[in-house]
Order: sequence, then structure tokens, then C-alpha cells
Amino acid sequence: MDIVSLYDIKGKVALVTGGGSGIGTMTTEALVRAGAKVYIASRKLENCQAVADELNPVGPGKVVPLAADLSNGEGTKALVEAISKHEDKIDILVNNSGTTWGAPLEDFPREKWDQVLGLNVTAVADLTRLMLPLLRKSGSADDPARIINIGSIVGTRPITNMAYSYGASKAAVHHMTRMFSHELAGEHITVNAIAPGPFPSRMMAFVTENEKMRKAAEENVPLGRLGRPEDVAGVLLMLTSKAGSYITGGIIPLDGGGSAKP
Repeated sequence: MDIVSLYDIKGKVALVTGGGSGIGTMTTEALVRAGAKVYIASRKLENCQAVADELNPVGPGKVVPLAADLSNGEGTKALVEAISKHEDKIDILVNNSGTTWGAPLEDFPREKWDQVLGLNVTAVADLTRLMLPLLRKSGSADDPARIINIGSIVGTRPITNMAYSYGASKAAVHHMTRMFSHELAGEHITVNAIAPGPFPSRMMAFVTENEKMRKAAEENVPLGRLGRPEDVAGVLLMLTSKAGSYITGGIIPLDGGGSAKP
């Protein structure tokens, strides 16, 4: 057994949605530093370009920034078409793009259910569907193609923080992950989800940038701290390399023990 090559993903090609911020950027950095070519896409091309400008001089992999609006079918289709012009296969798809909204239940508008579920659930299913031809060309019995969905601890535990549609959407992502894993296993494609707890990100800025709220969040985590980029990298590299080739249908907690709290 060659332990060094077990975690080797050099030369693999990945797509990370929402790669211009937060966990998407942490994901992109891990893949690039491990030698992968990573397409990153979000509505704000300038965010993706900033990530590319930072990571491409470091390498050894490469970042290719793209603009994509995944909130509608036309945008999802356009992203797949853009990638297909340059790649005949994709080894790794990371469905990370997402949004949230918070309000008291009696004030929570229907349109925010539609908006959050549309991007966090429907777009994930749609992009996965459209990417299947490229993923099928990559996967083999020894080294399957990988789909990784970014879920959340709030999809596992009923923690609302008044973000009702977000929690429901992440529970749906977890269940969809299991369904897709069963459907695609025979085609040499694994499907797993990472369920993070609190990490510094744009969505969590209202907590992490407030000293009192940040400290309270850290105290609520059994391991006593927020997540770090290397925490994302460790799980991600396991799931995308041969080390994770026998794992599918998993919802991997990345929450410092939060989901195991009684």
C-alpha cells in the first residue's frame, strides 16, 4: 500500500460552485494546493478572479474563474456549456453555492423559501444532472468520479436561528445526497456531503465579526473553536482521492462535535 499516492489528486479537474468566498474558497485552495485544476463559479466574477489571482502564483494546481448565476436553469446550463468547451471530463464536482435568509417565523416571506430552496436544492440537483456526462467519462471502479455536496449541521439538528428555509434546504441536500449515491454507484460516481458547523464565512460574518457572538459560538462547539481551512482540506482530500473511493452516501460531520451533542 502506497500511503503517499493514496491521497494524491494531482492532475484532477474539479468544479467548485460558490468558490469565490467562505468554504468554497477553502475548498478551492485545498484542491489547488494538492495539484488539481479547479474551475470556480459564482455570480460575482470579481470574487472568483480574486481567488484565482491569489492561488495561481502558489499552485501547483490552477484556478479558472467563471461567472454563473445558478438561481435559474439557463445559468446552470450556461456554466456546463462553458466548461464543456474546455474539458471532456470532470473528476470532482463540489456543489457549494448557497444562500440564506433569516426572520421570525410569522414574518418569514414565501419568496424567501422559494429563493433559498431554489439555489440550495434545485440548483444542486440541476447542475448534478447536467454534469453527469462529464463525470461518467472520468469515473472508474478503482477511482470513481466524485460529487461532494456542502450541507450543514443545521440540516442534521433542528437549529433554526430563524433561518428556516436554510435549515430545511440543507436537510434536503443531505437526503438528496443519499438518493443520488444509490442511483450513481453503478456508474462509478460517489456522492457524499460535508456538513459543516460554524466556519468563518460571509454567511457567518454577523457572528464571527462580533467578539461576543463569536465567543458564544465557540463555547457552543464541543471542541471549543470554529472551523479552519485545514479542517475542510483534510476531509475534502480524503473524499476526492483514492483514500475515499469506497465512501458514498455519507454525510460527514465537520462541526467540532456539534451534531453529536445530546
